[in-house]
Amino acid sequence: MGATFHNDDNSIHATINRPRLRATRMTLAYPSHTATDNLMMACVLAKGRSVIDNAAREPEVEDLGRQLIAMGAKIEGLGTSRLTIDGVAGLRPASHEVITDRVVSATYLAAGLITGGQVRVVDARADHMEMLLHKIEAMGGFVDGSGAGICVRGPSILRACDVATLPYPGVATDYKPLITTMLSVANGDSVVTENLFAGRFRYVDELVKLGASITTEGHHAMIRGVDFLVGTTVNASDIRAAAALTLAGLVAEGGTIVQGLEHVDRGYDSFVERLSKLGADVRRFE
Repeated sequence: MGATFHNDDNSIHATINRPRLRATRMTLAYPSHTATDNLMMACVLAKGRSVIDNAAREPEVEDLGRQLIAMGAKIEGLGTSRLTIDGVAGLRPASHEVITDRVVSATYLAAGLITGGQVRVVDARADHMEMLLHKIEAMGGFVDGSGAGICVRGPSILRACDVATLPYPGVATDYKPLITTMLSVANGDSVVTENLFAGRFRYVDELVKLGASITTEGHHAMIRGVDFLVGTTVNASDIRAAAALTLAGLVAEGGTIVQGLEHVDRGYDSFVERLSKLGADVRRFE
């Protein structure tokens, strides 16, 4: 597209030697959500027609595209793996309501499922979470998407099932810590496979501290469900690990302290308060 880059110890410097980027055709080696977002934003102001093949299909990519279209961009193929973009000279201000965060919705649905309770997330979109909802039903959960949002009711004991992460519309990698936590107290043996990224099982050691029976080998986690977890102090390494370990604490005997809860603030608003409103005995302290 005509950009050149220079990296130093602290920064990435990008420049172009013309007024606008030039359009091009590109095929992504992997349908990356973030790569598609950035390329789409670049292409809407590039000179000419660009095509992005093997583009990510996530609802968030489509939502960004709709916002750009409202601002004057010309984009075709949203929701498919090929985006065709005709560059425009400029964008105009627009009003746009962002879609509900499906991973945040999944977190509160998982809270209801793991505790055997019932939770309705009013703004959740079932059409954005179809594969996850199928897995919830496979675990024995009841799913109702007929009313406002999504309602999930958990069984008295969850059932084991196998789960593998895949690009959308498959099971998102960010769901995996929540799923692994639920399966840690399910009846039976499960295998969770990470097909997208390496090193995404760091939270497993913390679940083991709580009494979970989980072993990892390469991209796989083998989970033997236990009858109960036991509260202790655990450390969260990222956003979803913090959320998952908090959910584990909801069903652990005794008190659980989750350190590193500052990670949650990057991905959730009023996380502790919302769980408290659902009936959880959870408090935050510095």
